[in-house]
Amino acid sequence: MNRIKRKFEEQSAGEKLMSLFITAGYPDLDSTVELVLGMEKNGADIIELGIPFSDPLADGPTIQYSSDIAIKNGITIDKIFEMVSKIREVSQIPIILMGYMNPVLRYGVEKFCENAAKSGIDGLILPDVPVDEDEIIKKNISDNDLAMIHLVAPNSTDVRMKLADSKSSGFVYCVSVTGVTGARDGGEISSSVDTFIQRVRKNITENPVMIGFGIKSYEDAQNIASNADGFIVGSALINCIKKSYPEPGWKQELFSLVHSLKHGN
Repeated sequence: MNRIKRKFEEQSAGEKLMSLFITAGYPDLDSTVELVLGMEKNGADIIELGIPFSDPLADGPTIQYSSDIAIKNGITIDKIFEMVSKIREVSQIPIILMGYMNPVLRYGVEKFCENAAKSGIDGLILPDVPVDEDEIIKKNISDNDLAMIHLVAPNSTDVRMKLADSKSSGFVYCVSVTGVTGARDGGEISSSVDTFIQRVRKNITENPVMIGFGIKSYEDAQNIASNADGFIVGSALINCIKKSYPEPGWKQELFSLVHSLKHGN
């Protein structure tokens, strides 16, 4: 069974699963494996590893910054696969690659999906692949037992939400606001998200629902994800690293934030 599916089947009543995004190769190439394992120990249920790209459509300044640093550090898709293989030596946490189609096309779609599966990747999030144009990669994803996670947003029609649900596996990624990552605060988002989630719950019936964009605290997570199966945090983690790296204890700063996001203390 796919690790993502198993994680949701093991979810306890009332629990909100926490998916955490970090950019592979940021802040340096040597830390990614340790960061993933440390985040898991502090409450992460799912990990999203960002594939750095020079022209990201959905990422705000924070994640763009981390991608630029990772590219300068020499990150490559093959190095990301090596990182995941190392994680798999000691952990079975679900791992999703989040990136853009251009690097995948350059690498080779068939080769990419095969090597992703071999390394221990469980699924893909490709924000610039429209749900009705996913044939470019769908067969290769299916052939390698990977999950394809599509996104919906407040401006998605009911028809598009249902289509995303039918074409997704693992979960559906609900973008709480239109725009880029990290651009708004949780209070601003939670006040407008209820209507959106009501529509999501009406139209997304085959997959779990994870909601992201703008979550920076335990309170944000509980408020924004109150009617979802879990929440996704990215920019807040990158900002934490940016503020403390390379000072001694920077990793513990991150792990403390992860613990508080999940447990509230």
